Amino acid sequence: MTILEDIGLSVERGDETSVGELTQKALSEGISPGEILNKGLVAGMDVVGERFKKNEIFIPEVLVSARAMKEGMKIVKPLLGDEIAGSRGKVVIGTIKGDLHDIGKNIVGMLLEGAGFEVTDLGTDVTKEQFMEVVEKEGVDIIGMSALLTTTMTYMKEVIQSVEDANLKGKVKVIIGGAPITQSYAEEIKADGYAPDAASAVDLVKSLLG
Repeated sequence: MTILEDIGLSVERGDETSVGELTQKALSEGISPGEILNKGLVAGMDVVGERFKKNEIFIPEVLVSARAMKEGMKIVKPLLGDEIAGSRGKVVIGTIKGDLHDIGKNIVGMLLEGAGFEVTDLGTDVTKEQFMEVVEKEGVDIIGMSALLTTTMTYMKEVIQSVEDANLKGKVKVIIGGAPITQSYAEEIKADGYAPDAASAVDLVKSLLG
């Protein structure tokens, strides 16, 4: 087994200490930070995401693996420089204005980071202005919105309208999710995609940016 496979396995096991030690060892052996990130840390987290999707593991295990991955990220990130190797794209996520539910959104953010995306999480009760500010400043590829209340989900349309008004429709993709959201609602408000759960959201982002 290679050291990169060992790193991936340690991420799967959620072994923070081992991930940190192996990442340092890989660097000392001359393996590039980008390779460690993609073929070690992200590869391990991809397996975790797949197992989560199949209900073989649950949120606590995902959290532990994500924490272990971050241990390795702390070491390689400063060394990546402008390479931003392994960044598959930039995503901004948030729970829509008027809605304070964030458990699902937090899991989506964690899995996206684990899959190698740069994630800006704006938290809950997010306005269209807040989304657009990040889009303009950071040059994000995808806006991800969630809602748990039928009374707040209608605001999603206003965010999409803001993207259109800024002439960014097509350039910036918009995806939505949350308990009351459906595929037909996504089509109705002209979102670029809908995901019924966190693992599917990662697959959706990958396919939109693939």
